[in-house]
Amino acid sequence: MKTAAGPAKTLQIVGIAGNGKYVFIAEEPTPFFYVPLAQNYISTRALQVRSSVRPETLLTPVQNVIHKLAPDLPIMDARTMKQTTEGQNGLSVFRTGTTVAAEIGAIALILAVVGIYGIVSFSAAQRTREIGIRMALGGSARDVVGLILRQGVRMVVAGLGIGLLAALGITRVMTRLLVGVSPSDPLTYITVALLLTAVALAACWIPARRATHVDPNTALRYE
Repeated sequence: MKTAAGPAKTLQIVGIAGNGKYVFIAEEPTPFFYVPLAQNYISTRALQVRSSVRPETLLTPVQNVIHKLAPDLPIMDARTMKQTTEGQNGLSVFRTGTTVAAEIGAIALILAVVGIYGIVSFSAAQRTREIGIRMALGGSARDVVGLILRQGVRMVVAGLGIGLLAALGITRVMTRLLVGVSPSDPLTYITVALLLTAVALAACWIPARRATHVDPNTALRYE
């Protein structure tokens, strides 16, 4: 193996790991392998132990094994992975950013719901005169409401399509900052799409249904 510091040398590989992030959470996954400590000595090393029991109960047994194998090897800063990932040197910055992003997303969703309901409801209410004419010409309430709903759904579907494509594009940019979360989580997209569609349908149905109960003469004079 050729190294940056000198000519090629032989290394005994004692472990191979899959590509992963080893320095920073936002870095690209890189190949990695392990060699004996004697071949690549660094005074500070981290030993990680995975267990199904409480990590606090493993501290003493692990220290005893290390002391048995290397009595002169000092052990310091023993802590759990949760303690390591907390604090300024851990993932607190990412957690804060995630919390803020989630709150902004919730506010944006509420504003979207209110905005869609207001616009679609106002648009349907503006058609009270049209609905009165249709009712006066013999149209049934069911047919009129169905027409309003179909036209409203077309507009909402077009808006959802554009919004979903934009969301997929934006999440691709954030992929490197996502850990354990898919940038195209289908459950999230489906839930938001169904919620906005339901709101739009309600916004169309309520004023349209109300207009069908208005006397045609009154509807024809509606401004």
